[in-house]
Amino acid sequence: MTHRHFLRGLLLVLLSVWGMKAESAGLEENGEKSFVHPGIVVTKESVSRMKDYIARRAYPVYEGFLLLKSSPRVGEAYKMNGPYPYISRDHPDYKYTSNGMSSDFSAAYEDALMWVLTDNRMYARKSMDILSAYASTLQGIPESNDRMLLAGLEGFKIASALEILKHTDSGIPGTEIENVVAMLKEHFQRAMDDFYAMPACTNGNWGLIVTKAYMATAILTDDREMYDRAKDFYLNGEDNGTIRNYIDGETGQLQESGRDQQHSMLGLSAMAMVCEVAWHQGDDLYGLLDNRFLKGCEYVARYNLGYDVPYKVWKDVTGKYSNWPVISEKGRGVIRPIFEAPFNHYVHRRGLEMPYTEELLEKFRPEGFNPEGDCGSLLFYEAAPLPAPEGLGHLDEDFARADATVAGWTAVTSGVELAVDDGCMVVHCAKQSDVPIAGTSS
Repeated sequence: MTHRHFLRGLLLVLLSVWGMKAESAGLEENGEKSFVHPGIVVTKESVSRMKDYIARRAYPVYEGFLLLKSSPRVGEAYKMNGPYPYISRDHPDYKYTSNGMSSDFSAAYEDALMWVLTDNRMYARKSMDILSAYASTLQGIPESNDRMLLAGLEGFKIASALEILKHTDSGIPGTEIENVVAMLKEHFQRAMDDFYAMPACTNGNWGLIVTKAYMATAILTDDREMYDRAKDFYLNGEDNGTIRNYIDGETGQLQESGRDQQHSMLGLSAMAMVCEVAWHQGDDLYGLLDNRFLKGCEYVARYNLGYDVPYKVWKDVTGKYSNWPVISEKGRGVIRPIFEAPFNHYVHRRGLEMPYTEELLEKFRPEGFNPEGDCGSLLFYEAAPLPAPEGLGHLDEDFARADATVAGWTAVTSGVELAVDDGCMVVHCAKQSDVPIAGTSS
């Protein structure tokens, strides 16, 4: 064996220890691995896959796309709530901005996704207009309890939108993008740095939310040191928001299982994005600690499907959140769209089993959006298309075609007639004896 072959073999062994997909990223001239761009929520390969599924109306990706397309935040009709000079979730003087600014940043993110999936630059321009308005207005995120949580929640959306606009043919000038990057680093990254610097004092979803945004910002700005810091925190941080401290290695119980189900799913949602973003960059965080994330997903899915799960009083890192004697029923059965990404990885990529997660997805697919920017079935379903559920119709069918008909559409109420008129499917309603009108018109 030559010296070169030995070194190459040693490198591959080291990469496999990290679980790294060596083919996913190249090397910089200085020998460091280069970032994949775009490489936060989408990659070139994932965009091509989604476009193909959308063109074929393949379930459940196409239905996820329809959910995005119908979002009230997408397109030119959306009216910004801001921009605001100061934003906050809970500061007494600025908490009025919370819902408005969060909606605005969601709109920028969703428009960026629509641009890359439709090739319509109108969406890219709309996304950039929202972000530029904040970049020219925002003066700060005032000190408050939720300052760092805000930075993670909204910073992820901003970084994800910018990554798409910067590394696709969006037509957005680089100077505009850099102005928003400056805002992101000055106000959002600074708050996240403060979180990493302080002693642990929060429930675990905070650390996970900050980490996914910190990792996204690192990729956007090509900052390898930031990216490695985020990875190291996720595995080794002295905080509730790490893979070691958030999920029990035996049962899959979460640190917040005794708190409520909403925050448990919030933590899993952030963890899913940390793992998926790292996967795009060639790092397998999904597999850490014997696939511990899988165990957490299965535990939460099992309980929220109505089954019993084991539970023990949790001893958390801070000592503040150790007094929940039983698993919480708050929010039980209210499912957030967070399970498609881990199921896709562990089952479709790795061939493992997730029976409770599978049962849950069969009930609740297609996954749509959650407020943190995850897009469920649209972004994360990679397997062969599934049969569409019985009775599912596509209401965006192109009835403007010259040969358009209502073939395949039926009215379940007797006396209702369907027809094509002026590019629309028209429903002619029927009078009935027990109700004024049966059926609606398009």
